[in-house]
Amino acid sequence: MTGSAAVVPRPEHAALFARRAEEFRPSPVRAVFEIAMRPGMISLAGGNPDMSVLPHEVVAGMTARLLAERGPEVLQYGSGAGVERLPGLVVELMELTGADVTPDRIQITAGSQAGLDLVTKLFCDPGDVVVAEGPTYVGALGVFGSYEVDVAHVDVDADGLHPEAVAERIDGLRAAGRTVKLVYTVPNFSNPTGVTTTEERRRRLVEVCAERGVLVLEDDPYGLLGFDRSHRLPSLYSLDPDTVVHLGSFSKIFSPGLRVGWIAAAPGVRARLQIAAEAVTIHPSVLSQELAAEYVGSEHWRPALDRAVELYRSRCAAMMDALAAFMPDGVRWTRPAGGFFTWLDLDPGLDHGDLLRRGIDHGVVLVPGGACYADGRVSRSLRLAYSAASEADITEGVRRLGGMLRG
Repeated sequence: MTGSAAVVPRPEHAALFARRAEEFRPSPVRAVFEIAMRPGMISLAGGNPDMSVLPHEVVAGMTARLLAERGPEVLQYGSGAGVERLPGLVVELMELTGADVTPDRIQITAGSQAGLDLVTKLFCDPGDVVVAEGPTYVGALGVFGSYEVDVAHVDVDADGLHPEAVAERIDGLRAAGRTVKLVYTVPNFSNPTGVTTTEERRRRLVEVCAERGVLVLEDDPYGLLGFDRSHRLPSLYSLDPDTVVHLGSFSKIFSPGLRVGWIAAAPGVRARLQIAAEAVTIHPSVLSQELAAEYVGSEHWRPALDRAVELYRSRCAAMMDALAAFMPDGVRWTRPAGGFFTWLDLDPGLDHGDLLRRGIDHGVVLVPGGACYADGRVSRSLRLAYSAASEADITEGVRRLGGMLRG
């Protein structure tokens, strides 16, 4: 039986579950996918890349050649470190963010979500604390919870995560006898807020964590999707490669369906990550890795990426215009400089209720802000995604949302 309805385990099974099984709940984002497919429904929930920008015939030709010329190799087991040419390509991508990295620091993963899982598994014991942005990426909360790790939030503002607030949080937790292992951040066009951490704060954040012996876990799937292509901020990893562990992904710059990502870390850490990865997946898909290397290393990738960025820029502008036109007084939103998302803070005087259910009743699917916090707080915020919706749907979806908020 399939579907989105909750399945209740048999009592004899439930009694055997580990404590961490309580954390394996449906994602608030993925739970709405089936609803979003209903006729007439507009989804502003899912942060999917738009695959229409890809040269599909080119990708098909590359795939056919790989199978015809190297089929026995690319369909076979592979190395847990990744296919030979991919780390070098990742080095080139990271150089775009100012990082001076060598291939021996690159661990290829089955998507950056798998990388997030591996880093948490390697560094965190049950009861440890991860300091994370508030709000933060829903998928990260699921990973941290599955390893019985507590999340302590530090609120972000228009300039991102404030380093001194992070320092105060770490010091306070340690004074209370807690062990802080990681500071988790999405510094570029953050999921869920769309906010970008300023260069000054990046430099100070790395210093704060290095001084305290805490690792920074930099999750950066959107870094190459800035609307101003002439200016990129330095990655946190480029500022201190021994304090920062970097998560990267081909999902937003090529294809999420291939499930290829990477971790950049100190060599001793990278070696342990490979062993941890092999225990779960043995190795990432050889065919997916070879196709990612073939495509992103070709003359076709940059033009497609440029098309994608222009498309997202246009859709973001449509979102900003629609919000200005249809939101009631007192609603505030972020103005992303790239990526997929904007974040809305609602006026306390508005009727919030069950934002997800109310949105569905009005024909628009969204992500309630409370899903992006580990502490279960009731939030008067929500996340909207513009990456996968047409400009017409963005405008109509925001119009419906405005009507919902006005009651």
